[in-house]
Amino acid sequence: MNWEKEIDEIARRRELALSQGGEEAIAKHHAKGRLTIRERIDRLIDDNTFEEIGPIAGAANYDENGNLESFDPANFVLGFGEVSGRKIVVGGEDFTMRGGSPSPAGLRKSVYAEEVAIQYKIPLVRLHEGSGGSVGGTSGKGTNLPGPVNAPARFRSVAQAMSTVPVATAALGAVAGLPAGRLVASHFSVMSKKTAQILTAGPAVVARAMGEQKTKEELGGWKVHTKNGTVDNGADDEDACLAEIKRFLSFMPDNVGQLAPVTSCDDPADRADESLTSIVPKDRRKAFDMRYILSSILDRDSFFEMGRSYGRSQITGLGRLNGQPVGVWANDCKFLAGSMTADGAHKARRFMELCETFSLPIVSLVDEPGFMIGSQAEREATIRHGTSAVLTAAMTTIPWASVMIRRSFGVAQAAHYGPEGFVLAWPSAESGPLPVEGGVAVAFQREIAAAADPEKRRRELEEQLAARQSPFPRAEALGVHDLIDPRRTREELCRWVSRVQPLLPALLGAAKFSIRP
Repeated sequence: MNWEKEIDEIARRRELALSQGGEEAIAKHHAKGRLTIRERIDRLIDDNTFEEIGPIAGAANYDENGNLESFDPANFVLGFGEVSGRKIVVGGEDFTMRGGSPSPAGLRKSVYAEEVAIQYKIPLVRLHEGSGGSVGGTSGKGTNLPGPVNAPARFRSVAQAMSTVPVATAALGAVAGLPAGRLVASHFSVMSKKTAQILTAGPAVVARAMGEQKTKEELGGWKVHTKNGTVDNGADDEDACLAEIKRFLSFMPDNVGQLAPVTSCDDPADRADESLTSIVPKDRRKAFDMRYILSSILDRDSFFEMGRSYGRSQITGLGRLNGQPVGVWANDCKFLAGSMTADGAHKARRFMELCETFSLPIVSLVDEPGFMIGSQAEREATIRHGTSAVLTAAMTTIPWASVMIRRSFGVAQAAHYGPEGFVLAWPSAESGPLPVEGGVAVAFQREIAAAADPEKRRRELEEQLAARQSPFPRAEALGVHDLIDPRRTREELCRWVSRVQPLLPALLGAAKFSIRP
């Protein structure tokens, strides 16, 4: 007497689980240009590193003699894997079964993902394609009963995961309901331009409730959600999405108790770029390429931008200085002159919170003319969102280095300088309570109007006051740590990084933020 029959049944269930929704469902999925969840996981992680959790979770069907007749696996695949040799937790919906709408076992595995990541203190990657609950219930045969009153709060672990480990997510097909909520509960999110849509509710529900006739793409395609900030980035296809997740993880520690990995760097710390001496035009009304400055100052090819299409006046991303991962924040003067909009403030605040959570030093390149003005800015509550960003910067504990590239004006400028930060200025820097143009228009309104040539007088006053905003008096008063040749920026920042690296271990642990407006 032995257990061979039961052992054989284990093997049989494992085999059936790998078949997912069956050959026909998989073929249909492939025909739409999409990978299955198991294929996605295989492409993300290192070869032969997947260790599945609950491989035979699901629903078994027996014949009248008690023999296994068929097996419906959980339609959420979850397990451990490695990315570049580092352990992660990875999971995602199996769209070949019930369109990813959770089965009972699939739901249990889905909500378990964050708990596993928290337990083992390793990054979590969720690869989404599926919908939330169904009026037919998770079994498809009836309405679900609610959980007991003492059931653990389902979303508590989602919040705890974000405060403990890096969370990266991808939308690789239609994502709606609960998976959509899980998608955005992340530090970095990306969606496939080719196959993904993100929907609070699908076209049928929207049509019934709102009377709007919209396609999935019109409701929640990449052009919608990369612009409104629902996701950080859009990528050309599934493989490109997975590559972006890998790159994001390369900058991150495993958890808040560890430091981000420092890599070897063959880019000279004292590398100087001659073009930086002339990149900022003398004509203050002309724009320049801030992204070029970033590429020149950071380690070669290390800048990873996040959220380019949202809050476009602010540039945020990750980079390296002499191998040390840093958060990077700058203004893009090519969009609304770099002024801080409501969206830009929200984007900056979220980015600062990411850096504070994972003890990443921040490098800020400043060309801030102030909060965006005008009727639309007022309707968007720019002052509230902007002040929230300012207070977020004030509450950070991580090291900051701020480089005044050109403008630094108004209340908004305060968001670009962290407590006890290292501040450098270029000779092109100018600062004050208001940009010259706006200040002159207010302070000298009557004098300009009374002049024989108002336009000429306005220009004269602007030139006079612009000279007072020179960085030299600020440097003389120790208002900056140094006024530097722009070519020395990389060298100075690499030196700063070497000084602050010994301070980082003391910052490890859960981040703390008090209430903000």
